[in-house]
Amino acid sequence: MKKYPPYMMTSRQINIPYLLKIGEGKILKIGKYLFDKDMTGIALFWGEGMEQMLGRALKHGLEEHGIEILSEDTAASIAIEDITATAFSLPAGVKAIVGIGGGKVLDFAKYTSYLLRLPYISVPTSMSNDGFCSPTCSLTVNGARKTVKAAIPYGVVIDLNVIAGCPKSFLYSGVGDMIAKVSALWDWKQAFNLGYERFNDFSSIMSYNSLDLLFLRHSSDLSSPRFQRSLATSLLYSGIAMEIAGTSRPASGSEHLISHALDELSPRPKMHGLQVGTAAYLCAMLQDNPEVDGVRDILSATGFFDFVAGDPFDKTMFIRALELAPSIKDNYYTILSEPESFGRAVRLLEKDEILRRLVR
Repeated sequence: MKKYPPYMMTSRQINIPYLLKIGEGKILKIGKYLFDKDMTGIALFWGEGMEQMLGRALKHGLEEHGIEILSEDTAASIAIEDITATAFSLPAGVKAIVGIGGGKVLDFAKYTSYLLRLPYISVPTSMSNDGFCSPTCSLTVNGARKTVKAAIPYGVVIDLNVIAGCPKSFLYSGVGDMIAKVSALWDWKQAFNLGYERFNDFSSIMSYNSLDLLFLRHSSDLSSPRFQRSLATSLLYSGIAMEIAGTSRPASGSEHLISHALDELSPRPKMHGLQVGTAAYLCAMLQDNPEVDGVRDILSATGFFDFVAGDPFDKTMFIRALELAPSIKDNYYTILSEPESFGRAVRLLEKDEILRRLVR
């Protein structure tokens, strides 16, 4: 693995969302927010089923403030070739890209805006992961899933009424994606200690604080509006932490490698946050992470473990993913890079009472 010289000082410019709105009824106000920023002509991308659900309210607000939809489409693909073709066929006069829905359409719209160097407004309709405010996209390149560099959104608008109506599985996924910061930050710090990575203290603190905001200040009731607001805010902070660090390290480590491997191997992958949350619990034990008891308590109290146990992972597939995971990224140290980790992980799948419920 490549090693960095010690004590190397670097500086870089970072971006944060200029427009940030979290609250009830925000879909109706998107037109006003765009008007205030002089974004009067937009390309609008919907997730599947989102136009039928939210189109009337959104378009009323757009018309009220003279915002013209110059291009409108439902985005189902995350193939980089499809996104590129769409981006360079958009009409002249588009001043901003707006994406509304889940992970696929948000990544589609984000990468479109990145290619065209246009402001991007992210309007997530669920809180299943931190991708809605991250500087990367999860796309397919030549048929293989890849994490691709993009830019952090210019704006994020989260309507809590919409979030409250999403299936509970999305909230459990969001909890899993948040708890993954525990194992990811351990991997990052260890990679730094071994000389493989640079480390950013501020972004690390921000990522830890996003966990505190969610799990220490509020109850573990996923149906609570306060919990849902904090989940949205915490996932947003996680995305900004990645921008500050210039890497996905504050939010992604060994647990994400396992999830990427499951995506490649499984005929029916589970939601991203369910995969990384389960893997984070396993990886925290592999790390002898001092926070492992907290991870266990949080995932128990929120009902995450019970939810995943209702549709458990296939054990054979999960073990195959553990074998594949260390090779997913080149020159990327995590606990899975240690030669004894695979054997220890398999033994934990056999012996740990909780893992036996989740992986069968």
